[in-house]
Amino acid sequence: MWPTGVGSRLPCPRDSSLRRVALCGNVLAMSPHHVPTGKSVRVFMCANPDDTEAERNALREHVYPKLREFCRENYGIEFQVVDLYWGIKPEEWDSPELHRIRMRLLEECLRTSAGPCFVALVGEKYGSIQIPGEVESSEFEMILDAAVEAKLDTRILEEWYCRDENAVPPAYYLKPKSEMLKNYHNAMDYTNNSQKDKMWQNISEEIKKIFKTAVSLLQGKGTMNYNQAKRFFCSAIEDELDFALGKQMPAFLKNCVCYIRKIANFDRHAKLPEMGRYMDTIVENDKVVRNQEAHERLIKLRDEFIPTVVASSNFRVYTSVTHCDMKLGYSQEVENHYVEGLCKQFYEDMVDIIQAAVQQNFDTETDPLYDEVLQHLSLCKTYASFYEHRCEALNMIHKYILPSKAGRMNPLIVYGGPCTGKTLLLAEVAKQAYAWLQQEMGQDTDPVVIVRFLGSTEVGSELRSVLQSICKQIAINYRCLVHSNPHKIHDLKELLVNLMNESSFHRPLIIILDAVEQLSDSDEARKLWWLPINLPRSVRIVVSTLPNKHGILQKMRCLIHDEDNYVELMQRDRKMCSQILKHQLLKVKRKVTSGQQIYVNEALAKCTLPMFVNLIFREVMHWRSHKDVDDSSLCVTVHESIEQLFWSLENKLGSRFVVRALGYITMAKTGLSEMELEDILSLDNSVLSEIIVSTNLQNPLRISYILIAKLKEELNGYLVERQVRNVTLLVWANRHLQLIAQKLYLSNEEDVHQMHSLLAEYFLGVWSGGRRKIFHCESNHFGSLDKNQMNLNHCEKSSVEESSFDRQTPEQPWVFQCNSLEPDIFFVNHRKMTELLHHLTRSGRTDDLMFGVIMNFSWLYTMIKIGQFNRALSDIDVAYNYSQEKELKFLASTLRSIKLKVMKNPSSLSAELQQRLLPVVTSLPKLRHLLLECDKDGPKYCSIVPLHSSMDVTYSPERLPLCLSYMQIVEVLPTFSPGIVIAALENGSISTWDVETHQLLRQIDTAHSVVLGIKLTSDEKYLVVATTKNTLLVYDNHKSCLLSEVEIKGSKHCGVGGGVAFINGFTLSSNHALAWLEASKDVNVIDLLFGWPLYQFHCWYEVTCVQCSPDGVYAFCGQYLNTTTIFNLGSGEKLSTVTSEFSGGFVKSILILDTLQEMVMIDNEGNLSVWNTEEVTNPQIIEDFDCRGEDNEVVSIELSEDQRAILICKARSIEVLDTDLWKMAEKFKAKRNERFVSAVLTKTAECIVASMENTSAIFVWRRDSGQCMASLEEISGSIVKLVKSNHHNLLLSLTTSGVVSIWDIDIITAMSNIDKTGKPIHNLLLPGRGELIYTLDRSEAVHKWNFSTGFIETVFKHEGIVENCVLTSSGDLMVTSDDKCSQYVWHTATGENIFRINGQKISQLLITHNDQFVVSLCEQNASRVWRLATGHKVCNILVALQNAFITTANTFLIGMTKNKLLAVSLWSGSVTKKFCCDDGTSIVNVKLIPDCPDYVVFITSTETVYIWSVAEESICRRVQLPTNFLKTLEDFQISPNGKLGIVSRGDENINVLDLHSGKLRIVHASGVVWRQRLSRDGRYLVYICFRNGDDDDDSGAASSLIVMRLADGKSIGSCSLYKTPTFLGLSQRHLNIIVGFEDGSLGTYTVVDRVDAALKIKIATSNSRQIVNNASQKVRPKCGTFPFKTIADCVWRESTEVFSRDSPINVSDSGEAETTPTKKQNYCYDRVCSAIDCRSQGFPSAN
Repeated sequence: MWPTGVGSRLPCPRDSSLRRVALCGNVLAMSPHHVPTGKSVRVFMCANPDDTEAERNALREHVYPKLREFCRENYGIEFQVVDLYWGIKPEEWDSPELHRIRMRLLEECLRTSAGPCFVALVGEKYGSIQIPGEVESSEFEMILDAAVEAKLDTRILEEWYCRDENAVPPAYYLKPKSEMLKNYHNAMDYTNNSQKDKMWQNISEEIKKIFKTAVSLLQGKGTMNYNQAKRFFCSAIEDELDFALGKQMPAFLKNCVCYIRKIANFDRHAKLPEMGRYMDTIVENDKVVRNQEAHERLIKLRDEFIPTVVASSNFRVYTSVTHCDMKLGYSQEVENHYVEGLCKQFYEDMVDIIQAAVQQNFDTETDPLYDEVLQHLSLCKTYASFYEHRCEALNMIHKYILPSKAGRMNPLIVYGGPCTGKTLLLAEVAKQAYAWLQQEMGQDTDPVVIVRFLGSTEVGSELRSVLQSICKQIAINYRCLVHSNPHKIHDLKELLVNLMNESSFHRPLIIILDAVEQLSDSDEARKLWWLPINLPRSVRIVVSTLPNKHGILQKMRCLIHDEDNYVELMQRDRKMCSQILKHQLLKVKRKVTSGQQIYVNEALAKCTLPMFVNLIFREVMHWRSHKDVDDSSLCVTVHESIEQLFWSLENKLGSRFVVRALGYITMAKTGLSEMELEDILSLDNSVLSEIIVSTNLQNPLRISYILIAKLKEELNGYLVERQVRNVTLLVWANRHLQLIAQKLYLSNEEDVHQMHSLLAEYFLGVWSGGRRKIFHCESNHFGSLDKNQMNLNHCEKSSVEESSFDRQTPEQPWVFQCNSLEPDIFFVNHRKMTELLHHLTRSGRTDDLMFGVIMNFSWLYTMIKIGQFNRALSDIDVAYNYSQEKELKFLASTLRSIKLKVMKNPSSLSAELQQRLLPVVTSLPKLRHLLLECDKDGPKYCSIVPLHSSMDVTYSPERLPLCLSYMQIVEVLPTFSPGIVIAALENGSISTWDVETHQLLRQIDTAHSVVLGIKLTSDEKYLVVATTKNTLLVYDNHKSCLLSEVEIKGSKHCGVGGGVAFINGFTLSSNHALAWLEASKDVNVIDLLFGWPLYQFHCWYEVTCVQCSPDGVYAFCGQYLNTTTIFNLGSGEKLSTVTSEFSGGFVKSILILDTLQEMVMIDNEGNLSVWNTEEVTNPQIIEDFDCRGEDNEVVSIELSEDQRAILICKARSIEVLDTDLWKMAEKFKAKRNERFVSAVLTKTAECIVASMENTSAIFVWRRDSGQCMASLEEISGSIVKLVKSNHHNLLLSLTTSGVVSIWDIDIITAMSNIDKTGKPIHNLLLPGRGELIYTLDRSEAVHKWNFSTGFIETVFKHEGIVENCVLTSSGDLMVTSDDKCSQYVWHTATGENIFRINGQKISQLLITHNDQFVVSLCEQNASRVWRLATGHKVCNILVALQNAFITTANTFLIGMTKNKLLAVSLWSGSVTKKFCCDDGTSIVNVKLIPDCPDYVVFITSTETVYIWSVAEESICRRVQLPTNFLKTLEDFQISPNGKLGIVSRGDENINVLDLHSGKLRIVHASGVVWRQRLSRDGRYLVYICFRNGDDDDDSGAASSLIVMRLADGKSIGSCSLYKTPTFLGLSQRHLNIIVGFEDGSLGTYTVVDRVDAALKIKIATSNSRQIVNNASQKVRPKCGTFPFKTIADCVWRESTEVFSRDSPINVSDSGEAETTPTKKQNYCYDRVCSAIDCRSQGFPSAN
């Protein structure tokens, strides 16, 4: 089970003895079977390969995948069955090499499996005896003599066995078939191979016969005993059963299972050819009969040996007797029936044993430190096992570690070049240190040994993480309480020094750090400032490093001057290496001959590195005495020897297999497990294409495990195992091996990309769950396949070449869920967490990266749950740097803002994310995937699902300081890249910056010319710079090199006042630059490609602006006197000239509407002239707009992206023109003394973004309402300029302090998506049907909201402030009252004010349940009951009532006075029933029980709760509350059945009162309860509470919305509220929550409890989530505003009503029950009645 607060742990030892041993570093005390990590269930399958083929295939296809998923989900470990016969050719089944590997793996499974380890399938076949692969020379020669004595032909033995003097003792070995039978491995020649197979079968039978006869003869003579002779007589199955069952402890056998299949009367079917698969047969007298000798051995094994084992142990044995078919024998149908039962039993047995043997271990899941320590100890044990020779360096370290009389010590430095054995040495030191100190100081000594192999784990190269883990481990061992990790890295060193002082003489501390050079340079780790130099007497630190890496050794010598503290590892002496090699060979019973030793000595003379010696050992171990050896047999360097090792491996196992297998291991971030490697290679079609020729195409299509086993065996010691969180990974033993493997196998970029992609698919689970992958096989492979064997004919070849097969790869969820009812109990899929992102980024799978990882809620939740929040942010940053998707950047900033909240309460993640994503998802559409993921998986942890969020988007732009003042900045240009800008300064410097990283990418120096302006061509190929030297400099923008410099010339009389004329402006087309001087009538046209001037355009007047058409064909030159001349850019021809009627000014800007073929001229006063340019030589005027005003200075002009709107920003106003109708659409005026700096339109032109003079904020206005939706502060100063980038919809702002900020307009636009009334919501109403909300905010309006869209649809205007509002049950009619003594009847669909009544101030409005009558309660005058359809009075109520309500039967109006509870008849207005309190007692609160309408619950000031029966007018129940309980009564709620009462007192408790028993239960809330609401069904309590002041929250949330399930008192959902709430409401139909806020916005939520999760999710996602994809919803619907009637239809006076003359309803006598309506009456009456849900039930008849 996960503990409360995952990752939090007190700094004291755990109860686990293993954990204590691990944390104190006692490596020798950690036996392999006690290590919890690295465990897996490995089952060895013992069976004859031919008679159990159907069983093994069925188990592999149907059972093994299920068991694998069972182990992964329930224990977080792997399940693996080792069946080495699968995928092997039948001719190889009796191979001595295969038998040797099987026995080795059998021993490994018995030793390492965490659960079941051995399964035997025993049938009716004993199997063939084994051919010995090697026989000692004395024994072989004795057998040879016995064979001669038996008069057997021994030539075949002498031919196939060869004497090897390199064996110790000498032996005869069986020569390989590839050598004896030429072309045996030529897979392409199938016919020849078939002949060789038959030849080998005959040879093997002859060899077996000779051995059997000779050994029997020797055994009969007594020359050879039984144990010696047994190996020549027994089959593989007997050998394996004897080893697994006969040589193990009885208690161990409970993890073993045997399935025996007996076939009754099987002998009679021996003649059938198919039965040879299921029994041992021989041919006697031309008849096929059962081999009785083999049968007898089977009986002895099956019926004697196995029962003996069962009798003395818990060994499970199942015996099944199968009856043959009378004609067909052991038919397919009989076999299938047996196999089906076996599969079921096998699954049940495996699950049973696993559950009994394996324990769920969450230690490494919940304790990162424990997992880190175990990883390093695992590596320590592995490395130490390869340490061969005790050298002088080990003695020196041993001496250093022992206690010393010296006062202070320094760290010991071990250094040496690559492959000198530093890591193995330090691993041996870490392994022995604990024992050394105990031997020296006694068994009472309890040392602490901390070892870290830096760079070997995920966090092992970051100094901060290394120091934190070491400090935590020291603190736990010495029982020091560390409240929190220091934030500053230098404080970590201080903490480390303080903790080291906790060591003592009897509790010394040893810290071993291997490969310090592997630390990253972050925090200046390589400067070694963090390494304690002066150590306490009881502390020792040993570090190792390369001598010439990052200058680390040199820095060490500056810190530690004593040479005694340095141990150098050098190449060893050649003689010593020769002795080591001899010792290693003898351990494996090998040696080299004297002739071979010469070449060994020559190699050792050139290199004596420990790794080189080991590589030589690997090579000479396989030398035979009769094989020729020369100078080229051994390499002379480590590098060459490793390459030779890899090449020999390729020859043995297949080139493609080795290339891909080692490539995958090398490119994996932390290595691969055996099962992962097998899975991945089975997905790789190129590997299968190489090995598939020797096997059948069958389902599942996988490689044989024996290839993995051989690969591990050949690379033993180089490819080592490392345990990481319950998984054993294969990794390279040192970095040298990895570098060479990377060079050999990962040099082809195309292959590397493909391999990364396949690894990404594997960890994504693309081919899991039975999904089949197409297998492509090269055509020439099929030429060698037997068509009968493959069951293929020529016509089927093409279909086989592209067939789909199940590769049986496992599902890859982010977590393995142990219990579906407890979602927080799980094992993390750390392999996917670690590897997937790594391979997705390197394979370029952007969509999978975005939506498979970063936008996946399960990934985010899991990372936060296991305490990896910062790593999740780091992964998001990596994905953003790779993809540059703005959604990722927004998500990262969002997560940072809610960090403390979700780390404290991870279950609230979905609700917190949804609140922030909903407002921006229309602007950032790729976030929708995460939003829907939250909808799908979030309710498992948090039952609150936000439907519409009113949260204001928190946004901070990227900022870049360019200079000290904006006066020095000439221009800032955006580029195609979202974070890249180009800035030009006055001093001639033009720089290209990455704003996010503050990195200067490129810089141009214009030779100290003063820059006037810069522009980019549309393709950003050219950067053009205008200078004060009247030149245009054309640069290659990407290379920052000058292409050309062109001088700009003006007309003869240009210049201001006769002075020097500078460039007044320039513009660019795709291939041309156009520039003009001050007061010049000429425009220079320059060819950008060649960099020379083409011609000049001569205009009529002085040029003020130039604009090119989008296609680059025409140039439009604006001039003084509002004149524009059109030129052809290609020819220089003047086409036409036009002048507007506003001839007094000059053309400020020209806009080209290419979609409409129109040109718009805008002058300096904002006047517009619109021209049709369809005939460019004769433009026609369309419209002229006179926009002159008091302050007409035009600041900026913009044409919307769809060319349907033009924005003209003036100093005092902003105007928007509609280009479809050519009319003024909107106009916004600045306040007095305020001036606009600039303004732009958003992408959809729905909003305007602007800045004001002397303000440091950006304002966002909505065009439809004119409402300012957001004000974004710019902290760097007042904004002086806005520049819009249309490439990525970005906005650049420049401040007075010279800082450029980049704003995302999409995010800014999102802020305008939230509707607000502008005043606090103080009440809201929900109609019984429909998706609408009506809100009151103490203004003159009632707002109607659409629940589905979250937008305001209608505003109902009133004369005064609206105080009361009621709705009919259908919601079609609404009755309101305001403070002007008016009542209004509204038709909610049309917005029409149907009826208005004046005359009395209303305190409360009520509507009967049948929607026929309205009750208007007054405090001063008589209250009235009136008919809604006509407005006529029914009766007066003379008593003043408070908190009144109408009974369900529409009979009584029940309300309270100070000390009375009254029931007033709705027909007569008289008081018919009442309850009077005692003197001095008042009624505090009253509620009606919904399900019991005749009963009322009320509370009195005496703190007594009463249940009053209205019908009987009596008290039914009385409950006394504690003293002073009601002193601070806030709210009182009643459950529908009247059983529970919920009392809120304004404190941190929720009081649940059982009204039946009188018991009071107090539930602690998450803060001070502000409002509470009980759901209609009484199952849930929704409340809002305010946090305590001491709660630390970085997100600005002061209150929380919480849902409690009353059945168990559990909070099932929590959601922060980031605005001050003012109202809380619940819907009646579904448990939807509506919260009103102080800014007039609404937040809507729904509750999705597990009981009805499917239904609620459907409701939650049906409307609000679909709006994102609905194109029609991109444009917000117009909000309708409807006015009130200015003249009242009726005026109330004391007891009468007076209808106006124009009222549609005539006055009727109040004494009459009804009046006959006139025509006008009918008109109004029909409209009102059509909107009322008429019911049969009305008022009771009058008495």
